[in-house]
Amino acid sequence: MTTLEQLQAWHELAQQLRIDSIRATTAAGSGHPTSSMSSADLMAVLLAKHLRYDFSNPHNPNNDHLIFSKGHASPLLYSMYRAAGVIDDRELMSLRKFGSRLEGHPTPMLPWVDVATGSLGQGLPIAVGIALAGEYLDKLPYHTWVLLGDSEMAEGSIWEAFEHASHYKLANLIAILDVNRLGQRGETMLGWNTQVYCERALAFGWKAIEIDGHNLEEINEAYIAAIDNPNCPTLIVARTKKGKGVADLEDIGGWHGKALKPDQAKAAITELGGERQITIAVSKPSLQIQKTAIGQMQTLQLPSYQKGDSVATRKAYGDTLKALGASRPDVVALDGEVSNSTYAEEFAKAYPERYFEMYIAEQQMVAAAVGLQVRQYKPFASTFAAFLSRAYDFVRMAAISRANIKLVGSHAGISIGQDGPSQMALEDLACLQAVCGSTVLYPSDANQTAKLVALMVDCDGIVYLRTTRESTPVLYEAEEDFSIGGSKVIYSSEQDQAAVIAAGITLHEALKAYQHLKQEGITVRVIDAYSVKPIDAITLHQAARDTQGKLVVVEDHWSEGGLGASVLDAFVGIDAFDSGGLPLNLIKLAVLDLPGSGTPEELLHAAKIDASSIVDAVRLLLRQPAWVSNKGVA
Repeated sequence: MTTLEQLQAWHELAQQLRIDSIRATTAAGSGHPTSSMSSADLMAVLLAKHLRYDFSNPHNPNNDHLIFSKGHASPLLYSMYRAAGVIDDRELMSLRKFGSRLEGHPTPMLPWVDVATGSLGQGLPIAVGIALAGEYLDKLPYHTWVLLGDSEMAEGSIWEAFEHASHYKLANLIAILDVNRLGQRGETMLGWNTQVYCERALAFGWKAIEIDGHNLEEINEAYIAAIDNPNCPTLIVARTKKGKGVADLEDIGGWHGKALKPDQAKAAITELGGERQITIAVSKPSLQIQKTAIGQMQTLQLPSYQKGDSVATRKAYGDTLKALGASRPDVVALDGEVSNSTYAEEFAKAYPERYFEMYIAEQQMVAAAVGLQVRQYKPFASTFAAFLSRAYDFVRMAAISRANIKLVGSHAGISIGQDGPSQMALEDLACLQAVCGSTVLYPSDANQTAKLVALMVDCDGIVYLRTTRESTPVLYEAEEDFSIGGSKVIYSSEQDQAAVIAAGITLHEALKAYQHLKQEGITVRVIDAYSVKPIDAITLHQAARDTQGKLVVVEDHWSEGGLGASVLDAFVGIDAFDSGGLPLNLIKLAVLDLPGSGTPEELLHAAKIDASSIVDAVRLLLRQPAWVSNKGVA
């Protein structure tokens, strides 16, 4: 039974959290005070009694995790940090100001924030990844707490998380749903119909607890029940009022994302009982348990392939991922129910305890990878490259989270053949290059793939590997070295009249074109630009100097944003050509029209990115200034 003294202490803390949310947003002139005020009672009880967190050691493996999926309530989170004594009032008042760690939505600029939130629908899916690590890898008793807003319950990604958390029986996952009824523009889909939220959670196999989100005793009892539930994840559905505690704000529309003016803030703070200076000692984890050891580091034994054999790069990815599993106990894998096509199944069979099937739920797959890397694992997440586009917002937010994840997209481009355009990723290079700090790799043969996958493990940020469905000849010896940011010049001479730049499937077309042109007495340089981002600018500049700027770029991708764009970017701001007046004459061969079904050979030819089209482009380039694309190339 909760004592009156406890209840009073929690009430005072909740009021301080409300007041500080108002003070900070008013000082900033923007923010979400009313959204923070509805959740204040929920967070006061959590912080004062149930959260187990060592703020002096955010990396303590036994710490609970707290994710504000409702990221716009960041003033409440920062007010909690002030109450915990880890930021001072001066920093609290720096909310949303340039250079402050207290950004408009939470980011890991603060050491106690695991991931960036604010794009709604992401906190719970990421928490699934953290909970998976706790239950199956770390095997530690920490809990992952997630504060949800009722507006984001309309996001499909939330329900992907619900089904996966239930499937994996994540009893260490506790979601707190703040049902304050009011979204940005008016009432939410369900309003205060908390029963429906509970029924949906129950249907997904969760435990559901319905409470008054301002009744401190009910909140406490719900947390106890959730912690003591050993069978499944728990959803606490809390009916609340937006702007709780201030009559002019409470349950009144039109206040979303609006800060109070100074005179309004002063009146509201008075109504809430005036400023407090409460600092609480948050309970540290009572148990200091070491993570379960899942293996020792071993020497990496990469697969190797015979030069001249035909091997799909997707197969080499699967073989290498399995080899990494043997070498690195921190490597984990996820797949979107296509592991027999991406060949992630090789890892799944060898290391089932480190493999997580995400089924056809690409948003959840990427989110779980982000959650797993919070716990210092090295996640590889794979699916058809086309379907990664479903999860693009999760990839974008992962970069804001400073997350280190490895994404692998197979079946890219028109070269997949008869499956048709719905399965053909033709924008993936553009999408992934546009992500802040990303690395984009596109290998052309099996041995190169093996080396690049090995390099991906410890590469920071979002790392994307594009693999090919078709089996292609092995071009390189197993001993060949590759580097991120590098390239390979396969053919070159002092008489090169042009340079052909390609990667992946089109590199093999470029090599065929080289042989054909050679028979005509035309010598060309062939560059394997396997590192699309960062691109090897030095090699490209040298090729341009040696060929009087005559370059052909060929790619199995839309013309916009792919390899051709990366090559052009390598010359932006370069003055090496200005002094001699040397022009850059470049033809960009890429997919221009919507493809259909057909054989890979038919489709490559129809798109004018096959060997014969490369030959025609080189001939044209040697006759006259280049076209900017393959439109009009004979």
